[in-house]
Amino acid sequence: MSEYGEFETGEQHEALDQIHEVDASEQDYQSQFGVYEQDHASAESTSFDQGHHVEYTDPNGAHYEESDYTSYDHSAAETDHIFAAEGSESASSSEFHQLDALQARFDAAFAEGTYASN
Repeated sequence: MSEYGEFETGEQHEALDQIHEVDASEQDYQSQFGVYEQDHASAESTSFDQGHHVEYTDPNGAHYEESDYTSYDHSAAETDHIFAAEGSESASSSEFHQLDALQARFDAAFAEGTYASN
């Protein structure tokens, strides 16, 4: 009687390493300015003159005379200047970092055998 036998054993190891990395940044700047300006000027002038004169002589030789005179002058000038400014300014900055790591390990073991007998 002959015997024949074969046995085999073994191990298998595999690994997977994957790294994914992202670096990002963003900067933002905004400015808004406004200017308002106004000039105003006005002038006025008033002149008022009034005169009154009465003269009278009667037949007897009496004499009467009256004079009234009114003079009024007014001058005015006005100037206005308005200046206004407003503004805003803003800035922002942001950064983003991401790191993903994947690690997997695969282990396998096996055993095979063949046995033959007569």
